[in-house]
Amino acid sequence: MSILNDFKPFIEEYKPFLGLLIFGNIENLVLSAQGVIEGANPFLVAGASICIVVIWQAIGVFGTKSAMKYSRHIEFIGGFAIFVLGIQSMLPLIQSLI
Repeated sequence: MSILNDFKPFIEEYKPFLGLLIFGNIENLVLSAQGVIEGANPFLVAGASICIVVIWQAIGVFGTKSAMKYSRHIEFIGGFAIFVLGIQSMLPLIQSLI
């Protein structure tokens, strides 16, 4: 019970970004499916992904406090990007079916 109480302030601080975290994982699945379809080099994609994750982690550590006031905008932009990428990943399949 004590461990849960220790994490409560942490969870409350990141609660506005919970939807973005969930849909961000869906976006990762969509992007990986696009990479498989396009025949991307998995080692190049893995290396680039690790670099981007490190950069994104640094931005998250240092920019979270200033980004909290823009959480609704960030969540909307992230959700819109996921929607667009989902449509983009389905277009080649739809065109081949027609």
